Amino acid sequence: MLQSPNSGYIYPINGDLMKVHEKVLTLREAKNWSQDEMAKRLNMSVNGYAKIERGETRAYIDKLEKIAEVFEVDLLELIPIDGKNVYLFSNNNGDCCHIFSSSTELAFEIEKLQLIISHKDKELGMKDRENENLKEIIALLKREPV
Repeated sequence: MLQSPNSGYIYPINGDLMKVHEKVLTLREAKNWSQDEMAKRLNMSVNGYAKIERGETRAYIDKLEKIAEVFEVDLLELIPIDGKNVYLFSNNNGDCCHIFSSSTELAFEIEKLQLIISHKDKELGMKDRENENLKEIIALLKREPV
């Protein structure tokens, strides 16, 4: 394994992408921590942590965020990105993750978001015109005696 001194990203020597559990194992071993110590840092059982390292269970975003925090790396450094998948993380609620497995899915999502933005822009334009009309009405009412 090679570790970039600047980014902290871990690259396997043979060029294959590392899976999440392999990266977690490699990072723990690089810190010379035991599984017991790592489990304590994550507030979980040793058995539960060991399952993550062996790839027997999936670590959800909240757990991956905690693992990244413990290792002092960016969350994206734990996730394999191979050009076939696009990962989009939204932190609005801290627990949302969208994974697009093809460029077609991504293009559809982009088009959908562009339509939403376009609709919002039209709504804002209508609100602006409504505000201008209301200002004109207020100005007319101020000029006329009651």
